[in-house]
Amino acid sequence: MNIVDIAEFYSRPLGKIAQDILSRQLAPALKVAPEQVVLGLGFGTPYLSVQHRSLAFMPARSGVVHWPSVSGVRSALVDELDLPLTESMIDVALVVHALEFSESPQELLNELWRVLSPQGKLLLVVPNRRGLWSTSDVSPFGQGQPFSRSQILTLLKAEQFSVKKIQHALLAPPWANLALARAFEHLVGTGLERFSGAIIIEATKQIYAYSTGKPARRSISRLRPVMLPQGARPAHKA
Repeated sequence: MNIVDIAEFYSRPLGKIAQDILSRQLAPALKVAPEQVVLGLGFGTPYLSVQHRSLAFMPARSGVVHWPSVSGVRSALVDELDLPLTESMIDVALVVHALEFSESPQELLNELWRVLSPQGKLLLVVPNRRGLWSTSDVSPFGQGQPFSRSQILTLLKAEQFSVKKIQHALLAPPWANLALARAFEHLVGTGLERFSGAIIIEATKQIYAYSTGKPARRSISRLRPVMLPQGARPAHKA
């Protein structure tokens, strides 16, 4: 699907339902400090806030749309495997409608690891292989490569991400109305979440300590205590 198709989906009733459900679950993780930078990769604009220092990057193969509509442009067309960002620049990366369309999910996650700050947060939304949404072509969740829970966890571990939280969303079938969709979300924990339309993963960039094998050199010599008899004074050089 190109970016126009995805934007059109979010303008329709089913897209508004998906946005409502996902926004509710993503909102706590997207609460950031004013100085933090949030990157949306794929089509994250329905979930990004213009109040934050947010960027909206869209893969070159899909196209780009103007965002936001009320101020300066913060969206850009990019190569998702070579983001135009310096290392450790992003505090939170929200990836929606990106990983399942990527020719190399491993390289995409590796590139996100590069631009995330130490302990930076990754919010990943992917279509669930077992869900009804992945079998229906009426939405972006039915396009591209869906993932099982074990597949996405293995992929994140291989790319040095530490998973902190796993959520399931869109439990209702992709023809439900908003009231029914919200009611279905309360069924999480009953075993039905394995058939959800989307899996939401919250992970952090993991940096492992390692040894160079060389002893550390101190720039300042250690001060060693010297025991003196009670009442004695240390001798001074003339």
